[in-house]
Amino acid sequence: MVSSEAPQKHNTKDKGNKNMFVKNLKECPEFVSGDKVVLRELLHSAKGDFEFRYSLAHAKLASGEATLPHKLKTSEVYYILKGEGMMHIDEGSRTVGSGDVVYIPPRAVQYIESVGKVTLEFLCIVDPAWREADEEILG
Repeated sequence: MVSSEAPQKHNTKDKGNKNMFVKNLKECPEFVSGDKVVLRELLHSAKGDFEFRYSLAHAKLASGEATLPHKLKTSEVYYILKGEGMMHIDEGSRTVGSGDVVYIPPRAVQYIESVGKVTLEFLCIVDPAWREADEEILG
């Protein structure tokens, strides 16, 4: 059953289970990152009582758009949820789509283009967690 109601606020520990944390994507504000992709930060190790090192964000890139070339000091993984993209890492390029996982090694020059007919949506996992000081925008 699909509901048009706003998501319930449950981005805190569940009262019945101190170990459960649930956050809805719609509760996360959108912002445009330095590499020009629309992001919503879901989890960040420095922004909660978490026992992990990574950050997790949801990204959207309109059809025909591309992120700016950039590199991170840390590793990154993209998991493609929807759409089609052209992933560029250093000198290599490859088409990616729904269900694909892309590993981006530390210090690799990277960018992605949305080449399909619909908005490209993907998850970004950065480990250790993303920090502005670890990113260099090249374009």
